Amino acid sequence: MKIVFAGSPEFALPALKRLYEGGNDIIAVITQPDKPAGRKKILTPTPVKSYALEAGIKVYDFAKIRDHAAEVAALGADIMITCAYGQILSKEILNCFPMGVWNLHASLLPEFRGASPVQAAILAGKEYTGVTVMKTEPALDSGDILLVKRCRVDNKTCGELSNELSVLAAEAAVEAVGYLDAGNVQLLLQDESRATYCKKIQKEDCKLNFAEPAEEVLKKIKAFSPQPAAYCGFNGAPLNILNAELSAEEGRAGEVLCADKSGIAVACGKNSIRITCLQPAGGKIMPARDFVNGRKIKAGDVLD
Repeated sequence: MKIVFAGSPEFALPALKRLYEGGNDIIAVITQPDKPAGRKKILTPTPVKSYALEAGIKVYDFAKIRDHAAEVAALGADIMITCAYGQILSKEILNCFPMGVWNLHASLLPEFRGASPVQAAILAGKEYTGVTVMKTEPALDSGDILLVKRCRVDNKTCGELSNELSVLAAEAAVEAVGYLDAGNVQLLLQDESRATYCKKIQKEDCKLNFAEPAEEVLKKIKAFSPQPAAYCGFNGAPLNILNAELSAEEGRAGEVLCADKSGIAVACGKNSIRITCLQPAGGKIMPARDFVNGRKIKAGDVLD
């Protein structure tokens, strides 16, 4: 069975590696075009492209894949596996694969269709999330389900949870290809009445409001760590908050209740959080205790 793999970021790498190194016939990789990165804006390939080139797999980095249906069809692949590719697939592209296009989506569909399912699961306070392998249809994340893998959200940041889901996606990809190759395909319809949607995260979504209960503030911190990072203001400059934990102290919303080697306790609308990791404007990510030592933040200061 000939496979085309479409993916772009680090999240998609384990799936491609497991498929290719497991002996599957990956005839081509499709990814996003190179983009400027770093302060010097050096044109940089996606992680998926870098791996594919090293492995000797043919790579296509179409700016708009919908304009290249004839080229994709000419590959003669049976299926396409997609994972965080980053472009919407037109009906003409879907029709290029006689055994279908199958997407590795990082949620328990039909929950959290869309661009930010990992963040959405954390923000919603879900106990579980996972990876769903679904047949791609023109409508957003609405296709029939081939298989599902679940994991606990626990107290993970988005970065930590994404790493776990990335490994799950790789396991799911291998299983899915096995089912498809054997003709063992039993699909489950999505329940449209349970469908929820999530949007692409913007920086303005990440502003903390300490008037909210501590549990809600903490969800936002976890959901947006490490990127784009939840933030607040301190002494007129933005302060990114990368991790925190719940605390029981009470005070005026935004007030620093304690700043010591255990972190920075900040009052919320109900209870408080204790910041454990942060990044000052123009600075590096650091433990909160280092910020306390170097910047002399103290009880009575206010974060807004």
